Amino acid sequence: MSLKSSVFIATSLDGFIAREDGGLDWLDAANATVPEGEDCGYHTFMNSIDTLVMGRKTYEKVLSFGQWSYGNKPVIVLSSEKIEIPADLHSTVSHSSESPQELYTRLSQKGLKRLYIDGGITIQRFLAAGLIDDITITLIPILLGNGKPLFGSFGKDISLRHIATKTFDFGFVQLTYQVVKTT
Repeated sequence: MSLKSSVFIATSLDGFIAREDGGLDWLDAANATVPEGEDCGYHTFMNSIDTLVMGRKTYEKVLSFGQWSYGNKPVIVLSSEKIEIPADLHSTVSHSSESPQELYTRLSQKGLKRLYIDGGITIQRFLAAGLIDDITITLIPILLGNGKPLFGSFGKDISLRHIATKTFDFGFVQLTYQVVKTT
């Protein structure tokens, strides 16, 4: 079995993952409407992955929350800049300046089965390199008008095959697609 890379992310209905300043207040407000015990499939997804790969800005944002959300799950932070890793995370967080293809190849050779790719630019870079296998997007019922988009320019079309749509009574809609690989 070869290594698979997956995206699991929430966006505003107009496709933004954060405000221009990185703010997530709109997502926090939406999450407050979610019934206790409902995680929209997040824990099942997290249990299916070996390693999380994220960009530096996403990593810094997660650190700002105060509590580390990923337990002992290995996390690789992609950045050309040096990053600070708190002492209590040294056993699970590492840094890499590799290209998506280099990192993917290295992790595949280590025998990993599934990566979770997170962070707008990191997702875009893995998509552009043809390294994403599936995408799950949870649409939050809000229009931000501007912010940090999930997708950017890829230089070519990326075809998707619909796998599932799930609606939640509290207004979220979750879409899952398989990325159609072209040769």
